[in-house]
Amino acid sequence: MPSLGADMEAGTLVEWLKKPGEAVARGDIVAVVETQKGAIEVEVFETGVLERYLVETGVEVPVGTPLALIRVPGEAAAPPPALTPTPAAVAPPPKPRIVPPPPAAIGPTPTLAAGRANASPAARQLAAARGVDLAEIKGSGPGGAIVRADVEAAIAAAPAAPPPKTPGAFNLEQMRAAIAAAMSRSKREIPHYYLADTVDVGAAVDWVAARNAERPPEARLLIGALFVKATALAAKRFGEFNGRFEAGAFRPSEAVHAGVAISIRGGGLIAPAIHDAADLALDELMAKMRDLVARVRAGRFRSSEIADPTLTVSSLGDRGVEALYGVIYPPQVAIVGFGRLARRPWAVDDALAVRTVVTITLAADHRVSDGHRGALFLARIGELLQTPEAL
Repeated sequence: MPSLGADMEAGTLVEWLKKPGEAVARGDIVAVVETQKGAIEVEVFETGVLERYLVETGVEVPVGTPLALIRVPGEAAAPPPALTPTPAAVAPPPKPRIVPPPPAAIGPTPTLAAGRANASPAARQLAAARGVDLAEIKGSGPGGAIVRADVEAAIAAAPAAPPPKTPGAFNLEQMRAAIAAAMSRSKREIPHYYLADTVDVGAAVDWVAARNAERPPEARLLIGALFVKATALAAKRFGEFNGRFEAGAFRPSEAVHAGVAISIRGGGLIAPAIHDAADLALDELMAKMRDLVARVRAGRFRSSEIADPTLTVSSLGDRGVEALYGVIYPPQVAIVGFGRLARRPWAVDDALAVRTVVTITLAADHRVSDGHRGALFLARIGELLQTPEAL
C-alpha cells in the first residue's frame, strides 16, 4: 500500500487490474485503492510476473502493507504461504496454490452453529443466503422452532445497509479532516517563512495571446502553464526549494515533480504531480495539466502523482485573489503561489504605464533555506516570466 501523502495512514483495495500469472512492467497500473483523496491507481515499480495477491479486494490495510508478490526475471517462484503455522519439518503441499487467500482477508468460516438451532430447513436456507444468525431469532413454530416467516421478519426489521460507495467518489468530510491534519502537522513542525514579489507579466500575456490566436480552444495555452514551467526551471537552479525533508534531513531532487493544486467540485483540494515539469515543452505541459484536472475531478489519478511531488504550485487568480500564502505540504519544503492578473500603474523606463502584473508568493522551510535564497528564487521566476519565449 503506497504512501500517498502525509495525511494518509491506510487505504482500501477496491480493484485488481492484473491477474496472477500476468507479466507486469514498471509503470503499469495494477490495482485501485480507495483513500480520503478518492480512487488512486497504483503503479508497479518492478518488471516481472504478478505471482499472487497478498490482499483481497475490500480490505483496508495500513500504508506499507505488501499488496502482491512480483517475481522478477530469473527469480524462482516463492513457496505459497501456509494458512496455519506448521513445523519446519513438515513437507510443503505437493501442488502450490497460486492465489491463496491472504491472512488479512481470511474471516471466520460462516458459522454452522446457526444450523444446529431448532429451525426448519427453509429457515436455515434463507438465513444462510441472507447472512442472518439464527441464534439471535426467537422461533414461533412448534416447540419454539424457527420457521421461514421468523427469518423474513428478522430481515425486514434489520436496519437498511448504507448504499455502496462508488469507487472514486470523494468523501469530502474525510478529505477535509485529512487536509486539516496534514496542515496542522506542517504548521507545528515546519518553521515557515513567507516572501512576496509583484512582477510585470505583460510580455507573457501578450505572448500567450499571440500563440493562441490561430488555435482551437482545446489547444490553447493558459498562463498557468507558464507559471508552472517558470517555477520548475527556477527550482532547478535553486535546489533547496525542490525536494523532501524526511528522517531529519533534506533530500534534494534532481527532477522537478511540480504538484499542481487543483480544486475539486463541491470542495476539497489536491495537488498531484506533473513529473519532470522543467523538461516539458509548454504545449506538452499544458496537455498534462488538462488531463490531470479532468482525472482529478473524476476522482481517479495515479499513485505516483500523489506520492512524489517535490514542490507545489498553487494559484487562485481565477477566483480574484490578488495573493495567496500557502502552507507547505510535508515532506515538501516549499509552495509557490500566484495571484490574479491585475492591471496596475507601473514604472517603465522612467515613465508611468499601465501594465499587467501578478503577485508571486513563497512559503518555504527555514530548516533548508533562508529569506536571501528565497528572494533570489522568486526573482528568477519573475525573470523567466518576462522572457516567455525562453520557456
